[in-house]
Amino acid sequence: MRGYALAGLIGATLAIAAPAPAEEIAIGSHMPLTGTIARSGQAFREGMLVGIKVFNDSQSKHQIKVSLIDDESQPAKAVGAVEKLVSDGAVAIIGGYGSNIVGPASDASNRLGKVYITAGAVSEELVQRGHKTFFRINNNSGYQRGFETMVDELKPNGVSVIASTKEATMLLGKGLEDALTKKGVKVTLHPFDPAITDFKPIINKVKLQDKSDIIFMSAYENDYVGIIRAAKVLKPQVKLIVGAWSLAIPKMFQDFPDLMENVVGTTPLAYPVDVKDEESKRFVAAFKAMFNKDIDYANTLSYVQTMVICEALARAADAGTLKSGGLAEEMRKTKRSSPLGQIVFNEVGDNPSFSLSMGQHRQGKIVLVSPAEQATGPITYPGLPW
Repeated sequence: MRGYALAGLIGATLAIAAPAPAEEIAIGSHMPLTGTIARSGQAFREGMLVGIKVFNDSQSKHQIKVSLIDDESQPAKAVGAVEKLVSDGAVAIIGGYGSNIVGPASDASNRLGKVYITAGAVSEELVQRGHKTFFRINNNSGYQRGFETMVDELKPNGVSVIASTKEATMLLGKGLEDALTKKGVKVTLHPFDPAITDFKPIINKVKLQDKSDIIFMSAYENDYVGIIRAAKVLKPQVKLIVGAWSLAIPKMFQDFPDLMENVVGTTPLAYPVDVKDEESKRFVAAFKAMFNKDIDYANTLSYVQTMVICEALARAADAGTLKSGGLAEEMRKTKRSSPLGQIVFNEVGDNPSFSLSMGQHRQGKIVLVSPAEQATGPITYPGLPW
C-alpha cells in the first residue's frame, strides 16, 4: 500500500514539474502570390515563413502560427483576405505588397482593431490616416535617399524619371524630381499609366529630348522589363539604368539575364550574401535549409517585419494585454537592430531609420556600389544592358 502511495506521489510530482505547453498565437497574412507582382509576393512569403521558424525555434513559451491568403495582386481581394483571417481568429496581420493594395487592406484591419505590419508599401498617405494599428519598416524617403546619394557621387548631367502614376511610384518620382532639382540636377519626369506596355514613345523622348545620363524607373517588376526592353531597342545615349524596389534581386537576373546586366536598384545586400552579424547568419542558414538558396532583398524585408511583430506578440502575451489592444503598444516599444539596420517606430507607425544602398547586377551577382563607404565594388559607369 505504501508503495502505491509513493508511486502516486512521484507521478503527481512529475505531473506538476512538467513544462507548460507553448501558447499558440494565430496571425494572418495576405500577399500577391499570383498576379502582376507575384514575384515580390513569393519572395515575401519565403522571408515570412523563415522568420516564423526562426522565432518559434528560439523559444518554447510562444509559438506563432500563420494563415496565408493569396490576394492575387488585387485590392478588393486583399480586403476580403483580412476580413476572413480576422474572423478565423488572427490577432494580427502581416501585410502585402504595393501601396494601392496595402492601403485598403490595412484600413480593414484597423476597422477590425488588429495590428497590421508591412514592408511593401511606401506611400506617405498610409502614415497620415491616423491609424494606431498600422506599422511599416520601410518608406519612400529611404529609397529616395539611396538614389540621391548615388547621384551626388556620379554627378550626371541629367536624370529622366519614368514613373507609374500609381500612388507610391508617383510619390517617389515627384520626390526625386523636387529633391534633385534643388541640388541643380536637370530632371525630366515622365508619368505613365500602369496599363501601358509599350514604353518606346517615352524612351524616344528620353533619347531625343532629355539626353540624360541616367534613367530612373519608379515602377514595378513588369514595368522594369518593358522599359528596359524598349531602351534596348532604341538605345538612348544614357550611361545607366536605375530602379527602386525589387529590381536588384537575383530572381530578376535569373528571369531576364538579357535585360539586367549593369542595371542598378535599391538593396540592403550584396549577392552572393556575405553577412557578419549573428542574426543575419541565423536567417541565412534557416533560409538555405528551407529553400536551398541564398536570401535576397525582398526576403530580408519580410523576415525583419515578421520577427518584429512576433517579438511584440510575445511581449504582449507575457504582459496579458494581447487580447485587450496591447500589441500596438508593444510595437511602439520596438527598438532593435536588424539585417536592415535599426528598427524603431514613430508616432504614426513609420520607421524613420530606414535607408538603403544601391546594388548593380553583374553577371548574376549584385555588387553594392553606393554609398561609397558601404560599396563592395566600384560601379560600372557607363554601364548598360546592351
